[in-house]
Amino acid sequence: MQQRPLISCRPISAADTVPLRHSVLWPDKDVSYVLLPEDATGWHFGAFISRAEDSSDSGPEDNAHPLAVISLFVEDCPVPISIDKKPLLPAANADAVVPDRVRVRAEEEDNGDPAGARRSIRFRKFACEPGYQGRGIGTQLLKHAAEAARTELDGGILWCDARESTRSWYERRGLEAFGDRFFKSAVPYTRMKMTLESAE
Repeated sequence: MQQRPLISCRPISAADTVPLRHSVLWPDKDVSYVLLPEDATGWHFGAFISRAEDSSDSGPEDNAHPLAVISLFVEDCPVPISIDKKPLLPAANADAVVPDRVRVRAEEEDNGDPAGARRSIRFRKFACEPGYQGRGIGTQLLKHAAEAARTELDGGILWCDARESTRSWYERRGLEAFGDRFFKSAVPYTRMKMTLESAE
């Protein structure tokens, strides 16, 4: 009896993310619309189906193409946020941090900020093949990306621009909405964030 396929998540090239970015997110746009200037400096991950160890099915160990993709970028979160989720109070010095708070920002600095100040990581172009949605593949890839952001990129917060239609999906996975609703090509969006300490 065959076991259900297992999911493996691993780094991929920016080019490997493009087919799903285009076909899932913006199929009516030219493929250039899903290319980002920051892709060359981003971290890209894909989710693949791995065959179970006792499967009698022959063929490659993993699918040749990812079933879900996500890209990470070191980028400031649009609003001041502290890791403990309390608002940062204004300070006379723009680089000052209110006591007992940790500012989250993109730049790595050594200017007297408290130990533990960490970066803000944005994920973009998160897409899953429609025929495989609802099987936990996207959830596992998001968890993998969150862990990579925390451990490899020294991230303290993870955030994204999410389509309104996906907001409840993200909320069930620990993200919370912030800021005002906005639009991209007539599609409504909201920003979502989570502290990486809460990522499991």
